[in-house]
Amino acid sequence: MKVIVCENYEEMSDKGAALIAAEVRQNPEAVLGLATGSSPIGMYSRLVAAYERGELDFSKVKTYNLDEYLPIDPANKNSYCAFMHEHLWDKVNLKPENCHIPNGNIALEDAEAQCAAYDDAIKAAGGIDLQLLGIGRNGHIGFNEPAESLSVGTHPVKLTESTLAANGPLFDDPSEMPRHAVTMGMGSIFSAKKILIIANGKAKHDAIKGLLNGGITTALPASILLLHPDVTLICDKEAYNG
Repeated sequence: MKVIVCENYEEMSDKGAALIAAEVRQNPEAVLGLATGSSPIGMYSRLVAAYERGELDFSKVKTYNLDEYLPIDPANKNSYCAFMHEHLWDKVNLKPENCHIPNGNIALEDAEAQCAAYDDAIKAAGGIDLQLLGIGRNGHIGFNEPAESLSVGTHPVKLTESTLAANGPLFDDPSEMPRHAVTMGMGSIFSAKKILIIANGKAKHDAIKGLLNGGITTALPASILLLHPDVTLICDKEAYNG
């Protein structure tokens, strides 16, 4: 795992965006795995700026997002679909048919079939060339939380109380937050040719410390990525030093 420690969030965003931009320039038909949350917002803004300067062309790029709440209307401002439209999809020349995210507007009992189809679609696209990831305070990736075992493929999951507590305040009415989600599994994530992890802030220090200094354990799902041949971690000093 290559580790890049930055002074702050701005530098982390600069370096992360540069890696994604390089992937798109090298391979105009790149398949990107994307993430949501506060960590990648700065990266996305820089990619948008590069596009507006005429430095990037996303017209042949395909994107597949990590996860989505279940159930949730894609138009709901708290959906990850709405997040992607706001921060990237609507601001560059990505074709709508090339932007993919698990459908959160389905019943839980229908999720398994959708998950299998989602993994099949990624395989049909040639697999993910570069997967962007954040990391949770407890080392979770997507909605793959610490557990005795981890799922391989995309799957529905019941959200943990810690996730509900952390994300609930983002909803106008926390009681309306969905109790389930759909997420890529660790096998789906691990299948990406390259992986980029970003982390910032003191709150992520324990997860980063566990990732870099601990062993490989399902108690810290991100540690599975230590087995991947091409992973880059970009974090700021606060996440690295605590």
